[in-house]
Amino acid sequence: MADASTRKIRNICILAHVDHGKTTLADHLIAAYGGGVLHPKLAGNVRFMDYLDEEQRRAITMKSSSISLLFRDHSINLIDSPGHMDFCSEVSTAARLSDGALILVDAVEGVHIQTHAVLRQSWIEKLTPCLVLNKIDRLITELKLTPMEAYTRLLRIIHEVNGIVSAYKSEKYLSDVDSLLAGASDDGDGEYDHELLEDDDEDTFQPQKGNVAFVCALDGWGFCIEQFAEFYASKLGASMTALKKGFWGPRYFNTKKMMIVGKKGMEGFSRDPQPMFVQFVLKPLWQVYQAALDVDGDKEMLQKVIKSFNLSVPSRELQNKDAKAVLQAVMRRWLPLSDTVLSMVIKCMPDPISAQSLRISRLLPKRDLAVDCNAHYSDILAEADHVRKCVEACDSSAEAPCVVFVSKMFAIPAKMIPQKGPNGEKLNHSLVGEVGGGELEECFLAFARIFSGVLNWGQKVFVLSALYDPLKVDLSQKHLQEAEVQRLYLMMGQGLKPVSSASAGNVVAIQGLGQYILKSATLSTVRNCWPFSSMMFQVSPTLKVAIEPSDPANMGALMRGLRLLNRADPFVEVTVSSRGEQVLAAAGEVHLERCIKDLKERFAKVSLEVSPPLVSYKETIEGGEGFSFLDTLMITPTSTQYVEKVTANGRCVVRAQVARLPNALTKVLEESGEILSDIIEGRPVKKSGSLGYVSHDDGDPVAVLRKHLVDSLESELEVDSQKSDNDRLEKYKQLCRRFLQRIWSLGPSQVGPNILLVPDSKATEVIHTSSGQSGFRIHGSCHVSEKLGFLDYSSSDSVVDTDNGEPSEATSSMYMEAEGLKNSIVAGFQLATSAGPLCDEPMWGLAFLVESYIFPDDSENKDHLDQYGIFSGQVMTAVKDACRAAVLQNKPRLAEAMYFCELNTSGDFLKKMYAVLSRRRSRVLKEEMQEGSPLFTVHAYVPVAESFGFADELRKSTGAAASALLVLSHWEVLPEDPFFVPKTEEEIEEYGDGSSVLPNMARKLINAVRRRKGLHVEEKVVQHATKQRTLARKV
Repeated sequence: MADASTRKIRNICILAHVDHGKTTLADHLIAAYGGGVLHPKLAGNVRFMDYLDEEQRRAITMKSSSISLLFRDHSINLIDSPGHMDFCSEVSTAARLSDGALILVDAVEGVHIQTHAVLRQSWIEKLTPCLVLNKIDRLITELKLTPMEAYTRLLRIIHEVNGIVSAYKSEKYLSDVDSLLAGASDDGDGEYDHELLEDDDEDTFQPQKGNVAFVCALDGWGFCIEQFAEFYASKLGASMTALKKGFWGPRYFNTKKMMIVGKKGMEGFSRDPQPMFVQFVLKPLWQVYQAALDVDGDKEMLQKVIKSFNLSVPSRELQNKDAKAVLQAVMRRWLPLSDTVLSMVIKCMPDPISAQSLRISRLLPKRDLAVDCNAHYSDILAEADHVRKCVEACDSSAEAPCVVFVSKMFAIPAKMIPQKGPNGEKLNHSLVGEVGGGELEECFLAFARIFSGVLNWGQKVFVLSALYDPLKVDLSQKHLQEAEVQRLYLMMGQGLKPVSSASAGNVVAIQGLGQYILKSATLSTVRNCWPFSSMMFQVSPTLKVAIEPSDPANMGALMRGLRLLNRADPFVEVTVSSRGEQVLAAAGEVHLERCIKDLKERFAKVSLEVSPPLVSYKETIEGGEGFSFLDTLMITPTSTQYVEKVTANGRCVVRAQVARLPNALTKVLEESGEILSDIIEGRPVKKSGSLGYVSHDDGDPVAVLRKHLVDSLESELEVDSQKSDNDRLEKYKQLCRRFLQRIWSLGPSQVGPNILLVPDSKATEVIHTSSGQSGFRIHGSCHVSEKLGFLDYSSSDSVVDTDNGEPSEATSSMYMEAEGLKNSIVAGFQLATSAGPLCDEPMWGLAFLVESYIFPDDSENKDHLDQYGIFSGQVMTAVKDACRAAVLQNKPRLAEAMYFCELNTSGDFLKKMYAVLSRRRSRVLKEEMQEGSPLFTVHAYVPVAESFGFADELRKSTGAAASALLVLSHWEVLPEDPFFVPKTEEEIEEYGDGSSVLPNMARKLINAVRRRKGLHVEEKVVQHATKQRTLARKV
């Protein structure tokens, strides 16, 4: 019985680009089957799911919200989500709790950048998608397209969406092959999963399969091909199956033979044959619209439609003077939108039982652990495996362990909490402050889905964070808390419906977990349960501002408000800067404005001072192409490329050299930070990464990452092979292999895009000073290379000769001291890469070779404390200074973050739009006109530093005729030299001796950051000096 009720559940979310009609579509579904919470006549105008004042004011959705619908004995949990890139975290929370996704695409605007993003999100979360082509009416009323032109446009959009999904399938296929090959090269007997290489030639979205709907959400009508096939089956005397296949694609109806034929079958019968979709579906729609909206339209056409389809339209609605109202009255009864969409949902989207078996590899990936043959561990793993099987089967029995995933916490005013329980009993509302005690005006609820078992009021559950490991009980205690479910609600948009219990497959709101969960968590009734895999976010919070109260006495209120905001928003980050400022990080300007407004009006309720945006930069050096870095990373006695620093006590000499890494290798290191962190720290590797680094459900993630690192260097080799001979190419291949085997550490924070290399075995072992002292080299350890498995590939000759025979008694103590200084060298490298020499910003894409030599201590009293401080600290400082000085010596450059910008406007406003882009240092990539419309789409790169106020300026300059969407794209190196001095004859002729050279853009940005951080800035105090004018009149 429980299984039967679970089979009647559907969990779906609506995903689309901004302003493509998600909330309007949700309005019609709620009006039809939401239990009377919205009147059908108000659908499309109320925006029921956008209940926040800010959402109504801006007319965009800012958070994901859920509502339960009842349709044909099925319970449908509908989650509406935002389309704006600033709120993409809400898309992630909605996708995790759903089994299927309605992908909306505007039939006029077509596929946009956020459409790509939501398709990728649904692919990664293993959702079953259905395509909804919205705003079909605009093809008739605005673009004035003929039915044939509209068909061509719809065909192109479906083909484009299928192409995007096909690219993800190909990417998955190639990554699976890579992992299989990597596994085979590692151990030779990797298991082969035939399911990975399944045939995916068939398009995902096909109207004849029933997973594509054509709708107009504003007018409240929509259809799938099946509806027209059912109507025409009796008229044409054809089978419904044949008509469904014939109603899409190059299929034509020969009226003489009464047969469905291809284009060749129409030769000699019609000069301009029209596909069946145009002839039998689009033409009647066009005729109805023209009859209703045209002044001289055929009004009898409407009566014909009403009679043919037995529609019951009240005569008063047909006599309405508003032609649009008459059209809506007919179309909503002829092709009801809610029935079309929800029927497609029930038919094409899986129930929780089917869906969870498909999604289990994403939700709870299998963990291959090598544990001791211990009975205790075996019991833990057996129970954890039992829990995983219950989740996979969506076991809704009371005996099954209850497993719940909380995707986010959200705050609602305490007055919105229902006053009565499920049986009408009055509830006690003494809400204890969830952050520090006291009565609260805000109550935190958990937005969650039950994946197994039954959840009840008052039930005790364990709250598991993402880092919880049931095998490490002692270390994981801080990641495990016990909590009680105070109350349970079904969400009805803004409203809440109390329920006493809920079984697996349902989406619920849980009260009582506010003090236990910060962003997301896994709930379980058993301790021995692995936490669900982390959600994937499309972007990271890059817009940072420092905030402080206008009145310093309100600092305590601000701190409490920040804690509440950090809990209520799944994407915001609150940190404290090195200067003690409270820094708020958001995804974009709209997101930041909402966070500040919430702080002022809901959480802190104090007046705030907000700083200008704090923009992050990276520091690097010139280069990034070719393999010159392999040649330069070698310190020889005759080399002059290195920088030498000596510790204050003179006992250690540090030589540092720097080179720029290839851009492809830098990108892989950046995108793989999470996996690298797990590998280096020895944690179980999660088989998922950021959106940039595709998650792999099968295969060894370490082997796949290793292959990506090798491929990034080989791709550069392929480019360089056209310019080099075979001997030189072979030499570079050998150097690349040795390079990957010499990685000592990554930085900053142990996982950054900078590499510290171990000195080569051919480097000088001993150096001599002018005073005759001998210094011995400190050997490094290929720690990261070993963790990544590169040392397994080493040939018979060792990369680093760490064993030089048995040392003599005189030098044994020095060798022991040298071993203790290895961590100091790594710490100095971490400090240097976290704060570069230009403006204390992190370094990016650099490889450092550091050779350190230690000299014997000749002081008379070796036990006394060094007057210059602890020796390890001196080495750390010397390494940091040497690395920073090496960067300054090798043409330093500043790198800034770039947004990818997609703009849409009509041809009349292109000139004004380009003027705005040019003022923002933008680089236009392409401009193309959208087929069949007067709109132009422009793609450009905009620096993050120039993006603040960009949308407002664009709106003002074009009269709101242009819209822009910004997505963080990449880091780009500024070509200008911040320390430019004229050297060549041409430069000296143009700039003179350099005193009149104005600061370039790179220098201006560096000075701005240094000034903000309180660092020294070299600039003239008087910039525009003029002769002082005297008012004295001499007679």
